Amino acid sequence: MDNSKTLLTQSGFKKLQDELEHLKVNRRKEIAEKIKEARAQGDLSENAEYDAAKDEQRDIEARIEEIEAILKNADVVEETLDDDRVNIGCRVTILDIEFDEEMVFDLVGSSEANSLKGSISNESPVGKALMGREVGDLVSVETQAGEIQYKILKVERSAT
Repeated sequence: MDNSKTLLTQSGFKKLQDELEHLKVNRRKEIAEKIKEARAQGDLSENAEYDAAKDEQRDIEARIEEIEAILKNADVVEETLDDDRVNIGCRVTILDIEFDEEMVFDLVGSSEANSLKGSISNESPVGKALMGREVGDLVSVETQAGEIQYKILKVERSAT
């Protein structure tokens, strides 16, 4: 992972801290116990449980390292006091002009983005287009399918 700054909301920062604590305190102990039990079964060369536990241990350690790097390079975005402008940490309701469809997004830093849960990154095409804009603004987003027009209907502090 590079050493560039990662933008995080306060809740995203807290979630990563909590996940890191869980991995270090709970998951490491669980995996150590699994490895101990697998070793007690004897021959490790053909022990699938041992191999699976070691793989899981490697994955957990990699995730711990990833989270530590993110937190080390994190810039926590303070909540904005200006509810009229789109910024990281805001919930934005937009209208797709062409399809007359409303959508709601939480605008977050790139490491927190999860489109399946309604969180988009400030670095995504839609996120970039929305940043700094106000309720009532028309926003154009260039996509592979062409230009999409949105109207900002509502900006509020995110519930996350």
